Amino acid sequence: MAKMEDIVSLCKRRGFIFPGSDVYGGMAGTWDFGPLGVLLKRKIMDEWWNYWVDQRDDMYGVDAAIIMNPRTWVASGHVGTFADPLVECKDCKNRFRADKIADGISESVTTEEFLATHTKCPICGKENWGPIRKFNMMFSTHVGAVLPEDVNENPELAEKGIAYLRPETAQGIFTNYKNIVDTIYPDMPFGIAQQGKAFRNEISPRDFILRDRECSQMEIEYFVAPGTWEENFEKLRKEQHEFLEGVMGLPVEKIHELEVPEEDRAHYSKRTIDFMFDYPNGEEELMGLAYRTDFDLANIQRESGKKMEYRDKNTNETYIPHVIEPSIGVERLMLAVLASAYSEEEDRIVLKLPENLAPYRFCVSPLLKNKPELVAKAREVYEILKKKYTFVTWDDSGNIGKRYKKQDEIGTPKCVVIDFDTLEDGTVTVRDRDTTEQVRVRVEEL
Repeated sequence: MAKMEDIVSLCKRRGFIFPGSDVYGGMAGTWDFGPLGVLLKRKIMDEWWNYWVDQRDDMYGVDAAIIMNPRTWVASGHVGTFADPLVECKDCKNRFRADKIADGISESVTTEEFLATHTKCPICGKENWGPIRKFNMMFSTHVGAVLPEDVNENPELAEKGIAYLRPETAQGIFTNYKNIVDTIYPDMPFGIAQQGKAFRNEISPRDFILRDRECSQMEIEYFVAPGTWEENFEKLRKEQHEFLEGVMGLPVEKIHELEVPEEDRAHYSKRTIDFMFDYPNGEEELMGLAYRTDFDLANIQRESGKKMEYRDKNTNETYIPHVIEPSIGVERLMLAVLASAYSEEEDRIVLKLPENLAPYRFCVSPLLKNKPELVAKAREVYEILKKKYTFVTWDDSGNIGKRYKKQDEIGTPKCVVIDFDTLEDGTVTVRDRDTTEQVRVRVEEL
């Protein structure tokens, strides 16, 4: 199995992912996506959108604002409950998420339960802990013209204009539920999907892009009639497997379902299945499927005073819909794809990405870069493939063996080489990434 450090090294070396603000020494929990990382990330997001929205008649998309009315997060429960268990080492003063440094405990761990594990500080090695405290992970900011000196003169202004960077994309969906119902008139059941940035002030970001402070989410809120959630939950559960295994190409044996016990479920959930994945650092959550009941819409109706009811077109029955939420982080999915594709063979490293996700489908090369006739013909072939497939790259650096190894590392399925025979008979050499086999093919057959 691939090691995390090998994947991190490949991602930086080949332009997939760089540490955030690296030139200034970095920023913990942030990552920048390079040219190939952007292509891979976009393809993952496009495939998700195509599978869940474009190819269905019961899904609609939204793109809500990142900064929302702060009442949103009061109604959703995030202001009061969106917290992780924080513990501080009294010796070195470093702070950690308690359930991640001790074995066999959950997010609801108490101070007594944590101390009973006799966990030593990962930094100084001492066992001298303070009490467990709840740490709210939302990033706060101020909206409007409130200056620091204003707050110094009048502390009450500190609460004026306070807002939060959204910790999830889901609430942007819920706040637009009424708009969708009033403008699109969808039949029940139906879903609303959104992709976008979410921000969580993680106590201890770690494990590369698995747990960071700024991430991209892909979420669906699937609205169903009360009493029908179980059948729809099961349907979405099966479709998640189809997407992860069939579209993303993740190995079936690396995906596991975890039925989340009540004490570990989010405050809004009556049932949650976590889809776990065997990452290089061990089994971690890849995505979640949660039954949120009518928690969110009922809270919005209470807090806003606006009706969130749906009138069934067939029965004329009126009710607040219940909701099932499939939610996945793009970076977690991207890491799962990279870890599954990474392979070390005798004389090469190869990224066996599914063809629909590979940053480039073809790499076109002249056999020799100092032969104008080969370069000209290669450019002609490149332009044909670029127009036809879009995701095509050009490479004439180094010898052909080095080019092959480079393209293997970035996951390009096919390398097309123009040689002297091409000038004679119009055929090119096509090399397969996974098998390294080479065949002669006419240009028009590519």
